[in-house]
Amino acid sequence: MFINSANILFLFSSFLGIFLAISSSSWLTAWIGLELNLLSFIPLISSKKDQYSSESALKYFLIQAFASSVLILAATMTLVSPFYFPILISSALFLKAGAAPFHFWFPTVMQGLSWFQAALLMTTQKIAPLTLLSYTLLSNSIFTNNFFLIIIMSSALFGAIGGFNQTLLRKLLAYSSINHMSWLLTAMVLSDSLWVLYFFFYSIISFSIISLFHYSQAFHVSNLIFKMNFSSMNKMILLFSFLSLGGLPPFTGFIPKWILIQEMINQKMIFLLAILLISALFTLYYYIMIVVNSFLFSSSKIFYFSKPLTSTSTFLIFLNFSGLFFPSLILLI
Repeated sequence: MFINSANILFLFSSFLGIFLAISSSSWLTAWIGLELNLLSFIPLISSKKDQYSSESALKYFLIQAFASSVLILAATMTLVSPFYFPILISSALFLKAGAAPFHFWFPTVMQGLSWFQAALLMTTQKIAPLTLLSYTLLSNSIFTNNFFLIIIMSSALFGAIGGFNQTLLRKLLAYSSINHMSWLLTAMVLSDSLWVLYFFFYSIISFSIISLFHYSQAFHVSNLIFKMNFSSMNKMILLFSFLSLGGLPPFTGFIPKWILIQEMINQKMIFLLAILLISALFTLYYYIMIVVNSFLFSSSKIFYFSKPLTSTSTFLIFLNFSGLFFPSLILLI
């Protein structure tokens, strides 16, 4: 995405809408913040002026506008019966965040975006809906908690299965984001600070992978094999990043999952933990298959570590291994 003054202004107003939504004291101001974020994000994803970005912008606008309408409906339904409020408002926020089974729009919208726009959609655009969802859990309603458990299991299964046989990298990361949504929502049920910690680690690891794809302009699995600027050194960094995103020890992505696993064991949530771990194994499988295939079909003229380490490569390696270097410090934080 070309950075100009208009895009910077829209990006600033998008973050302003997020801050307004998460700091509001009423659902009306939260809805205003969500709408400000939506109207600011639409010009950002339609800035390329081509067919794919315009289609993604239209789909994103229609879905988000429908979710906002459900929010307004939930507010009016509380005048009839408070029973309808948790299910309607939670469904609208799950739709905005792209959690399964309300995820149908997320992979197709991701496919028409640039890597910078996809990074924003996977990370910052989820902050406001997830924060508002955490507010709905404050009532400790049994109905709300059961509905969350259904969404958690659906996101884990759809995210793990949907990534199989995917050759488009943006759709692959979209299904990976859906799978991580199940871990995020589980952490949200347990503790507010835990889901914030998990979201922070997920965001920085996702940005590390996306920056590597943006550097090499890779959008398809075949680009990882045949692009000459995607050297063996970059493929090793990609392998580290994918393993970290999948939560394999001793990489950084394992740290929040380790804390979450221990907390779920303490809370006797064994069945849900088994589903999350099995889904994580599926995601690790197609992560590894992509990188292994890129190594197996590499050109014989490219040798391992044939290029010197750049500052970006060194930073990405440190980022994915920082959990190994400073595990006790991260756990204390």
